Amino acid sequence: MQETRYAICPLCDASCGISVRVEAGRIAQVRGDPADPLSQGHVCPKVAALADIHDDPDRVRQPLRRVGDAWHEVRWDEALDAVAASIADLQRRHGRDAVALYVGNPIGHSYSALLFGLLFQASLGTRNLYTANSVDSLARLFASVELYGNQAAIPVPDLDRTGYLLVIGANPVVSNGGTICAPGMKRRLTELRDRGAKLVVVDPRRTETALLASEHHFIRPGTDALLLAAMIRTILDGQSARSPATALPVQGIETLRTALKPFTPSAVSGAVGITAETIVRLATEFAGALSACAYGRMGTTVQEFGATTTWLIDVLNIVTGNLDRPGGAMFASPAVDLGRLARALGQIGRRGRWRNRLGGFDEFNGEIPVAALADEMETPGRGQIRGLLTYAGNPVLSLPNGTRIDRALGKLDLVVSMDLYVNETSRHAHWILPTSFGLEHDQYPLLFHALGVRNTAHYAPAILAKPPGVLHDWELFLELAARLSMRKGLPAGAWGRLLRATLSRLGPTRVLALLLRMGGAVRLADLERAPHGVDLGPLEPRLRAILDTPERCIRLAPPALVDDLHRLRNRLSRAPNQHGDTLSLIGRRHLRSNNSWMHNSLRLVRGRESCTLLMHPDDAGRRGLADGQKVVISSAVGRIEARLELSDEMMPGVVSLPHGWGHDRPGARLSVASAHPGVSVNDIVDDHGYDPVCGTSCLNGAPVSVRAAESAAPPAEAW
Repeated sequence: MQETRYAICPLCDASCGISVRVEAGRIAQVRGDPADPLSQGHVCPKVAALADIHDDPDRVRQPLRRVGDAWHEVRWDEALDAVAASIADLQRRHGRDAVALYVGNPIGHSYSALLFGLLFQASLGTRNLYTANSVDSLARLFASVELYGNQAAIPVPDLDRTGYLLVIGANPVVSNGGTICAPGMKRRLTELRDRGAKLVVVDPRRTETALLASEHHFIRPGTDALLLAAMIRTILDGQSARSPATALPVQGIETLRTALKPFTPSAVSGAVGITAETIVRLATEFAGALSACAYGRMGTTVQEFGATTTWLIDVLNIVTGNLDRPGGAMFASPAVDLGRLARALGQIGRRGRWRNRLGGFDEFNGEIPVAALADEMETPGRGQIRGLLTYAGNPVLSLPNGTRIDRALGKLDLVVSMDLYVNETSRHAHWILPTSFGLEHDQYPLLFHALGVRNTAHYAPAILAKPPGVLHDWELFLELAARLSMRKGLPAGAWGRLLRATLSRLGPTRVLALLLRMGGAVRLADLERAPHGVDLGPLEPRLRAILDTPERCIRLAPPALVDDLHRLRNRLSRAPNQHGDTLSLIGRRHLRSNNSWMHNSLRLVRGRESCTLLMHPDDAGRRGLADGQKVVISSAVGRIEARLELSDEMMPGVVSLPHGWGHDRPGARLSVASAHPGVSVNDIVDDHGYDPVCGTSCLNGAPVSVRAAESAAPPAEAW
């Protein structure tokens, strides 16, 4: 028997609608759903691998306990009781912060995990909470709090109506967004050009997005804030007191004007690698466009000035009058209002209520930046991390200085991984607790509807049965929270039993129905009758509804970010190392790769090797290196080997290696990935390199040296 069902791809921010043909309870085919109002039939190559994950023989389908180097399947009651007892024991003997929680990006694709994960986090009671936010998104959230008062207030480009799009440090043709939900970016950008709009890309690499652009400009990694400061200064110099920004509820424009005075186009030109004349022209064009929007992503957020760069991107949109208007940067109107929900749950992004134990980082929304994790595991004393729980995360490959994380995990008293695989991190676990995945549970893109370039709502029920030996994520969080409460005695134990009884009957679907009812735009019953999703219309101005600052206005010049302009000014005196031994390392994305967790699908990793070091031919010539040669990439914290790929798409002085590889650790059970291991770029990224304003790790712009490997290299044709 076969049938076609409709669902939502759970692999990235784009949240594409998909058509799934199911035969005998298994996925037979996955295609894009042309009736989905947002994705309109678009899917990327990764969607075909959904079947590979669901049916993967390497997937964990029963709780596992590690004894020595051997794994043993156990019953759920045994595993949950033992884990709860171990957590409670560690916290009783060493303090509540002795157990840490790390949460990976996939939680964003499960509304039930997001909601019930907060419950588990509260029951754990630790201040050692770490998430992937501080790997890739904290700068964006920090800037939103400073400007608008709520981390959920994230402006997105009104792509389909803008007349001028400036893309800095982002490659949306490959990523389909990133803090925006915009499936089919190649089509959208092509249509943008066809209607006469201008697309300008600024990036150290001539990316797939840059190939569609009206113009592309190389920029030195880590200098985006200098470019933006000079553009904004140029615009403000040409504006009267009655600027376009005064039509918005703003404060601090004169403070901003004064703070940006040192950043003239001629002053920053040498540092950024773009001529002063070009900077002035870009600023003038942007300010003069009928509608315009600036957008940045990984290249602008995961660097030494990530928070300041993200702030200045928004400021550029604000001072030109392009915030909260069609064609500019706008705020989505999701059926579940995340700003309102964040206020209700106390998740607006408060910060600075405490510092981590070693004193280097302020908390943000209850979490500590991941740059502190290794130190907290290795440094003795009260509150030292002695146990780590991970949910849908692989910090050995995902976090800076992964080799140090790897060593530290092997010394912990307790490691619990809520995961689908025995991977590079969970191989250290004492317990692996498997959950359902993707099409085995219902879906509602709670986060990504709030980042959509068009307002839509889409709910999809589960279309596959979960394996009998796994729990849904919300069931796992609820069971652990209840058992932890019971371990703490009365009244906590009574509360835990009541909580489990109540919420297990309620379940996440009824919670979602309540949230939709509160939003008022659409009800769950309506969505259940609309398998392709519901179109709620284009983005509309709604700034005053989302502002959460005490002043009820945009804080254009928040002190923490204005003060960082002094550090940015010092960047001007750092001479570019154009012909020295040091190169700047940046990452890159591939359409068939998704961080570290899609590499056990043969259809995604076969073919030409993609984990290569891209380098400009001139840089290779100065070092006597050849295309296809194996090279050693060294930094202050480590060295790795990779195949060299020469390309003039790279800016001279900059090299690029993709993120998420390095599947060569012994003990992992990833048969396909281990045969295509690649190398982990994070093994040479310094965990002590971070943005001091928000704590985001600096993954882009790390200084490295490159030389020939000692081993002989096969000819380029071999790969």
